[in-house]
Amino acid sequence: MEMDRRTFLKMGGLGLLGLMAAPVVDVLLKAGRVSGAGTSAAVTAGRWALVVDMKKCLEAGPSCADCILACHRAHNVPQIPDLQEQVRWIWKEPFEHAFPEQEGRAESLAGKPFLVLCNHCTDPPCVRVCPTRATFKRQDGIVMMDYHRCIGCRYCMAACPYGARSFNFRDPRPYVSTTNPAYPTRERGVVEKCNFCEERLAEGLPPACVAACRYGALVFGNLVDPHSQVRQILRARYTICRKPELGTRPNVYYVVG
Repeated sequence: MEMDRRTFLKMGGLGLLGLMAAPVVDVLLKAGRVSGAGTSAAVTAGRWALVVDMKKCLEAGPSCADCILACHRAHNVPQIPDLQEQVRWIWKEPFEHAFPEQEGRAESLAGKPFLVLCNHCTDPPCVRVCPTRATFKRQDGIVMMDYHRCIGCRYCMAACPYGARSFNFRDPRPYVSTTNPAYPTRERGVVEKCNFCEERLAEGLPPACVAACRYGALVFGNLVDPHSQVRQILRARYTICRKPELGTRPNVYYVVG
């Protein structure tokens, strides 16, 4: 069968396009940028949300840090002794620091340690100010970081009203005691934060903090599904969000009543 010159060039062009596109798709899949990335066991949602039952959390005691340790181990978060350079994905803050707008309204909670993390806002100001789109919001509401695109300008840190982002002032890798090879380590000069364990969701697993909590204080689920556990809790219990007056619409809720 003979092939004319036009057909040959078309086939050659398509082949070249395929070779060029394959590495790009591989990179995007690894970064979670392509819809449907992950295994067939991946769990999906219209919008992910986390509910923190503070009664259960406080009953565990102030020394309980299972969720924090699990998160930091899973994501190779460095343990840097200098307070000014610490990198944190999830940590504890006194109630009045986490909820300054609630001062005087809940005196019984004053001084109590509250878990705080990225709120994965519905309207995230960090995304709006990033000049390279290194931070972006997925369709399921997870606010992500692309470490390769981050230029270290820290605009996102200035825009985040929750202090939920950390900057690597130095190479963080020497401060990771045991490296998890399943998650990439970072370099000096990039911002990082909680990602709702999107890499675990892609494998059908819950976030590391949720899996590690022995007291059932952390509930993760689909906010869009009226039958999900998070929706049931929000209907039945009194919850608050951090700084609701700012209009960012956080997707992390705290049960306080």
